[in-house]
Amino acid sequence: MAATPHVLFAGGGSASHLFPGMAVAEHLRRIMPNALVTFAGTGAARERHTVRIAGHHYSTIPTHPMPRNPLQAVRFVTDNVAGYCAARWMLREQRVSLVVGLGGSTSVAVVRAAVARGIPVVLLEQNAVPGRTTRWLSRAAAMVCAAFEEVRPHLHVQAPVTVTGNPCRTVFEDLYKRTAGQAASVRAGLAVTAGGSMGGATATGPKRQHRLVILGGSGGARSLNESIPAALKRLGDRLHDWQIVHQTGDGQLQETESRYAKLGMKALAVTHIDEIASVLFASDVVVSRASGTTLAELALAGVPALLVPFPLAADNHQTANAKVYTAASACRMVDETQQTGALDAALARELESLITDHHLRTEMGRNMQKLARPQAASQIAGAIADQLCGGSITGLMAA
Repeated sequence: MAATPHVLFAGGGSASHLFPGMAVAEHLRRIMPNALVTFAGTGAARERHTVRIAGHHYSTIPTHPMPRNPLQAVRFVTDNVAGYCAARWMLREQRVSLVVGLGGSTSVAVVRAAVARGIPVVLLEQNAVPGRTTRWLSRAAAMVCAAFEEVRPHLHVQAPVTVTGNPCRTVFEDLYKRTAGQAASVRAGLAVTAGGSMGGATATGPKRQHRLVILGGSGGARSLNESIPAALKRLGDRLHDWQIVHQTGDGQLQETESRYAKLGMKALAVTHIDEIASVLFASDVVVSRASGTTLAELALAGVPALLVPFPLAADNHQTANAKVYTAASACRMVDETQQTGALDAALARELESLITDHHLRTEMGRNMQKLARPQAASQIAGAIADQLCGGSITGLMAA
């Protein structure tokens, strides 16, 4: 192993790709403080800023996603050839020891270049249906860290797959550990009360207002932003003691605020929620898309959800993700592509029971938290460190 191992996390373009890599990188630095960590991505300003604030290096690789029309085909070819060549040069010049593929077009270019140069590769797969990088290059990887067991049938039987769960941001891990400890204390207190030695004790605190959170995504989920206000209006007085927090994403705040105002509804609409972890841990119901990263964070928070998968997601992977969670009775789902009427009516039907039935929410919250994998990031970081130190990862793969 080099005196200063250099780990390159390749991918991004969306929060669902970037945040798992950031979580693993933070744990890796705890294990190997001398390691150099670099992220390679699309060069988007928000992505660059997020990485650099965390103290990591950032490099831009010129790539282009799969073309949606013939006019994009030429740029797809030229950008990705340029990206592959840039990745080969960077891997050599910066003496990269190991590449972690996060998904996205940048990941494809860098991982392919790493395989060509004989550099070890670890792939993170956040969804129940694997992305192109995982499908094409999984057999050449040292390890494929999957969030879902359901990913296996989509890959070659010899692909080195380990189901680790999805790595979550450290703030979610910390809040999960804290709330798990508090829950244990409450259970112990209730047991003492039942035994009669602390008959005056109570485990309940002051009643708080219920909270419904709508996550429009960093890029904005337009169909949710357009339909949710009307759906909530249909629920009428059943929301009288609920706080509504609506994250609209970029460029859709004013339109969403206007919809609530026209319907005479009180809601806190914001472009982004900075303290998203603390907000979700203190929420009762969430409405969101169904990216693997979002679902993993909801599981740690133990909050029931109404999922509305993005209908244009590659290989319909968000619907596949949502089906895993609905099968576990942890959430409800509305499939936009199957709606014959207005989307707001379908959303209102599913939300009504979640809003009005406390016992249903409690049970779904328990089921949601059963799906939590709080050790995912540390487990993957440990496997990377093992690989860098020249050890074997077979022990982890057998676990």
